[in-house]
Amino acid sequence: MQAYVEAIGPGWNLGNTFEATGEETSWGNPSTTQAFIKQIAAEGYKSIRIPITWKHRMGDAPDYVIQKEFMARIQEVADWSLAADLHVIINLHHDTSWVLNMEAEHDEVVARFDAAWTQIAGHFKDYPDTLMFESLNEPRFSEDWSKDTPEYFAMLDELNVSFHAIVRHSGGNNNKRPLVLSTLTAAPTQARLDELAKTITKLNDDRLIATFHYYGYYAFSVNLGGSTTFDNTAREDLIQAFDRAYDTFTAKGIPVIVGEFGLLGFDKSLDTVQHGEILKFFEYITYYAREKKMPLMLWDNGQHFDRRTLKWVDEELHQVMKQGWKGRSSNAETDSVYILKDSEVKDLVIPLNLNGNTFTALLNQENALVKGTDYELDGENLILKSALLQKLVTKKYGINATLTATFSAGADWKINIIYYDTPGLISAQAPEGIFTIPTWFNGDSLATLEAVYTAGGNAGPNDWTPFKEYKRTFYPDYTTGEIKFTDEFWKEVKDGEVQLKLHFWSGAVIPYTITKASGKIVGVSAEEAKEKAAVEQEVEQAAETPVDTPADFGDSAATAVSAQLSGDKSPSDEGNHILSISVAVASLLVLAGAGMYWWRAKRDKKY
Repeated sequence: MQAYVEAIGPGWNLGNTFEATGEETSWGNPSTTQAFIKQIAAEGYKSIRIPITWKHRMGDAPDYVIQKEFMARIQEVADWSLAADLHVIINLHHDTSWVLNMEAEHDEVVARFDAAWTQIAGHFKDYPDTLMFESLNEPRFSEDWSKDTPEYFAMLDELNVSFHAIVRHSGGNNNKRPLVLSTLTAAPTQARLDELAKTITKLNDDRLIATFHYYGYYAFSVNLGGSTTFDNTAREDLIQAFDRAYDTFTAKGIPVIVGEFGLLGFDKSLDTVQHGEILKFFEYITYYAREKKMPLMLWDNGQHFDRRTLKWVDEELHQVMKQGWKGRSSNAETDSVYILKDSEVKDLVIPLNLNGNTFTALLNQENALVKGTDYELDGENLILKSALLQKLVTKKYGINATLTATFSAGADWKINIIYYDTPGLISAQAPEGIFTIPTWFNGDSLATLEAVYTAGGNAGPNDWTPFKEYKRTFYPDYTTGEIKFTDEFWKEVKDGEVQLKLHFWSGAVIPYTITKASGKIVGVSAEEAKEKAAVEQEVEQAAETPVDTPADFGDSAATAVSAQLSGDKSPSDEGNHILSISVAVASLLVLAGAGMYWWRAKRDKKY
């Protein structure tokens, strides 16, 4: 079985299709075609997992009959896949939504579960053993994904034992068909691995396969808590998860499939995690899973391989995964070099992660750059020469050039040369539902954001950290020039003053103050706050200036205004000082008002 399992990698998930709680296309993907299945095989994939939700395609008790048309449709896609020489896994997927009620509705849940597998097993009993059955996707018994209780483990064991008995006694090839059993919630914690091991040992069947899912170190996977890079913490989380599964199962002769893998942040946006860090994560997981003899099955709900164009959305990611099936790719500490406007351009050192390969060339488009003139190598450090950088900089904000580092094996690594100026944040006010921070990004990109109350404590969701979750609570809109916030963010922010720190990939950290009061938000940039403080100090100093009498002071101010309008010098220092302050304040107000009018007009495409 270990050889069987290793032969099915790499694998791919037909996500957001038959597991949709509506129809096949209700979650945004087109109908699955034979041409598409053939293309998945042509891309080098050896297996396909078909997630399926059955309940809304089943009748009522006591028989819970599955719709014939739907069963025929699943058979059709399975047939196409087998004809394309793909191994196939079919399962119960979002049926977890009713299985989780098992504690309160035990008999009904077990009856429906058994009815589903009795019909599925019977329908496919004569299929070859290249078709696998998976008992239940990410099984759980409450809305708490982290809770372990003896009751949860006992219920999962009951379902898996029942599944095994139904399949094995249903005739045909089902007596030897490979069966896949998941840990509780498909998590690779030691307690959940151990409980699944107990069930597999009890079943005493050498045709069983264990499975878990891996979506990375959580904070990194969703860009939360300031975990913006695939650092040692994220890498160690991955290593430990795979090592635990290996020690519990693989080392003891029980093969393991990683039924889903990816990054959780992809559910909201492919931009949740910085692109170079995505590539490093995928490079390492494909390498380490292969080391541990566990095939990976990519979770793809349509965000990776476009099912309409039959092309990869991110070709660089595709190449990293493809190269990872047989070896390792090299990469670097960063894929972005930031050149600050008007700064002195110096030689730049970029540490490389060669991963057993050797550096071969550095290209600008298709032109090979010259070692010693354009760049140097110092061990595993790539040094970009200042003369090269100066030549590449066009002084337009954003990516000015893209260099490509090539290696003796694996995928290439691209390095973007980015010209930028420090981003500018603009003061604004609006109701919380539409409040945004107008921003001059100036070629830079937002990495993360901190939010703390001025009075103390972290603001917003996940208040164990000042760093907020990208896309779930905030996100940049580079098209409109704004930093936006979600309803979920405002719902968790109490009335009062909040200090923000916006971290950009250039390294810039820019403060901004927001005040929330009764659903209204006032945002003040640090620059405007500084100017306001300066004006207030001027006013305070003027108020402390001694004068002879109130009448004299008023006369002096009036005389100053008259003199200023006539072009003469004011005979009174006090009046002239008050006039200059008044003009400054008025000017600031006019400029601020004009600026905000222009900004909103530009944003609304009226300018």
